Amino acid sequence: MTTAAELRARRDALAAQRSSGVARVSYDGKTVEYRSVAEIDRALEALDREIASVEGRRMVRQVRVTTSKGL
Repeated sequence: MTTAAELRARRDALAAQRSSGVARVSYDGKTVEYRSVAEIDRALEALDREIASVEGRRMVRQVRVTTSKGL
């Protein structure tokens, strides 16, 4: 089972590579090459969900906006 610390290290490596513009990430002796920034973003989101799951948190992805005319 993967720990939250391992997942965070993997996420940090991926985020650092994304900000540097490099699409190749290495961790734990493995190398992954991404085709686009969008693919890296999806991988970051998946890692965020996995970290939240391991920590017992729920990811909130829905925002509701309500308005009224004040009448």
